[in-house]
Amino acid sequence: MRRDQADDERVPPRDEGRRGFLKCAAGMAGAAAAVGLGGEAAAVPASRTAAGLREDRQLPDQIPFHGHHQSGIVTPQQLFAGFVGFDVLAENREGLTELFQRLTKRSRILVAGVKPQDEQVAKETPTPDSLTITLGVGASLFDDRFGLSGHKPRHLKAMPAFPDDRLEPPRCHGDLSLQICAQHPDAIVHVLRDLTRETEGLLRPRWRADAFLNPSRPSGSPRTFIGFKDGIVNPDTGSDREMDRLMWVTPPCGEPEWALGGSYQVLRLIRFHIEKWDKLPVARQERIFGRRKASGAPLDGEQETDAPRYRDDPHGTKIPLNSHIRLANPRTEKTDNSRFLRRSYNYDAGFDRSGKMDLGLVFCGYQQDPERQFATVQQRLQHEPLSEFVTPLGGGYFFILPGVRDADDWFGSRLLEKV
Repeated sequence: MRRDQADDERVPPRDEGRRGFLKCAAGMAGAAAAVGLGGEAAAVPASRTAAGLREDRQLPDQIPFHGHHQSGIVTPQQLFAGFVGFDVLAENREGLTELFQRLTKRSRILVAGVKPQDEQVAKETPTPDSLTITLGVGASLFDDRFGLSGHKPRHLKAMPAFPDDRLEPPRCHGDLSLQICAQHPDAIVHVLRDLTRETEGLLRPRWRADAFLNPSRPSGSPRTFIGFKDGIVNPDTGSDREMDRLMWVTPPCGEPEWALGGSYQVLRLIRFHIEKWDKLPVARQERIFGRRKASGAPLDGEQETDAPRYRDDPHGTKIPLNSHIRLANPRTEKTDNSRFLRRSYNYDAGFDRSGKMDLGLVFCGYQQDPERQFATVQQRLQHEPLSEFVTPLGGGYFFILPGVRDADDWFGSRLLEKV
């Protein structure tokens, strides 16, 4: 699978005492933040345990770091993920350049399999753990601090509050977004410890969410905590034509030259109101979604991969006109250009102060233009029946920088070297 269009990584010489990364038993850390649906299905299919991964989701131990695009976007989903929004503390462009170069240097080393400092005394045989580290920039980075105001991507802005949102400012936005994905949960923590230690004094965490994929039961796509299969429909990441139309910033997009090869990232922290949802009869839940809870099939189909036949059901007799899948993806020629890639994860943050379970989704979507794609979908979903049972609480819009081309390149080089 072409998935990342990445060049082979230049791997540092093998040192068995230091090389490799994270081999551990299970147990997942809960998320520090919750919140937001934005497409027909919110998570890409994968299993929560390595042994249970579907054959088409098997990952190489080491994901290439160098390439035209960053890894961790069209890379098949790893089992665990961590998302962090940061504020930059650097005082000038020289400090920002130093920050990006430090992040690049450590990310390159960690992805290649070298252990983080805090793990180097571990006795287990290390592996790279299918690690990816993906860096994005927020609209607030393009203020007067670094002289970047004239170089902001065209569609980058602070994520607005949509009508069904209840956004909490401490859980929103940031100068940078960091996505760390791996096959074991401790990898996320060790990498985050390493990167924050290496960038001390240059970054301040704003919000954080740790998350994971649920297994498929009994087969097919996995389920979220509201019980329905997710990730059934997504653009074809193996098609260059589809990716250039829906995902990557290309010359016809009219973006700054430095941004070519990047992509817009939308993060949404969404809480599920589980207690309220569980009181609904399954038949009602299915009409809200437009799919069968057991099989994942559309209400007019037999299998989860069956395409809904909306033209044969113009009045919504079988699949309600206000069902989630029908609003999110009407499957018309006019709405086809609003599709985007969803790469979301589930979270479990225990109980809140009132004794209710804090479960939900860390929604992650990648696209060429968040206004044309994510925001358009959100407008169609406004006040949908499902909105009564989910609440977006945080997240943000970010622009994922173009890939690091080779061993001499670094995150954001084309942006900062042109200023």
